[in-house]
Amino acid sequence: MNRIQNKFQTLKVQQKKAFIAFITAGDPDLKTTEDLVMAFEKSGVDIIELGIPFSDPLADGPTIQASYHRALKKGASVKKILETVKRIRRRTSIPLALMSSYNPILRFGESKFIASCVEAGVDGLIIPDLPPEEALHLRQLAIKNDIATIFFVAPTTKDDRILSNTKAATGFVYYVSLIGITGTQKALAQSVVKQIKHIKKFTQKPVCAGFGISTPRQVRDIGTAADGVIVGSAIVKKIEEYKGHKDLVGKISSYVHSLVMSLRARRAKQSLKEHQNAPRNSTSQ
Repeated sequence: MNRIQNKFQTLKVQQKKAFIAFITAGDPDLKTTEDLVMAFEKSGVDIIELGIPFSDPLADGPTIQASYHRALKKGASVKKILETVKRIRRRTSIPLALMSSYNPILRFGESKFIASCVEAGVDGLIIPDLPPEEALHLRQLAIKNDIATIFFVAPTTKDDRILSNTKAATGFVYYVSLIGITGTQKALAQSVVKQIKHIKKFTQKPVCAGFGISTPRQVRDIGTAADGVIVGSAIVKKIEEYKGHKDLVGKISSYVHSLVMSLRARRAKQSLKEHQNAPRNSTSQ
């Protein structure tokens, strides 16, 4: 059982939901990425996704594509990102997942990539353009080395495909909460909650929702059904906004903390309601 699985097990015992933060590795630079990871842990983030920048990503919208461009201009590469993860791992045991298009992994070499992930301390892989049936070799290598392979379910996914993708996933199931690319969307939570409840009929594994989640209310509402909430584009947009600011890390971690607290507040409110509705023993005078 790796760090991602351990985290969900711990959160389940605590009756909490996971807050998962995505940032692009190398935006604005790799040293700042390292500092952001450490600050996010202090802000209450449970799992961190590090995006490997690629020039032609499949699922990412303009905000994350722009961050990839900035990171690539600064010289970010798979090798340098794995070196950064290794440095991060010396300082923290927070679960770390890499999110990448398949092309950089193929070019690096699957076996070499997994071996480097093990050496660096990577806990999970998310590859949007690699479906389970095309990932057999990579999955075997990952399973052998206790690295989670996280697959997607979308709003348009049919039941037979939900079953196959959730079976193949380890760590958690990634529910794409909207049709299209990453970004932010105002009206979201109600349809997401309904679909997550449907997915849970097919699996006991944690189901986490991402894509388009950007506000405290969305985080709170989706957290009523999901086992975890993933926020990416909204954080990356804040990084772009504060680019060059001397306290970029502080500004971004404060914003992330507000999202984390909205998820925790949902649980606290639910616990209070359960306590108020609990039957009480009375004693006769």
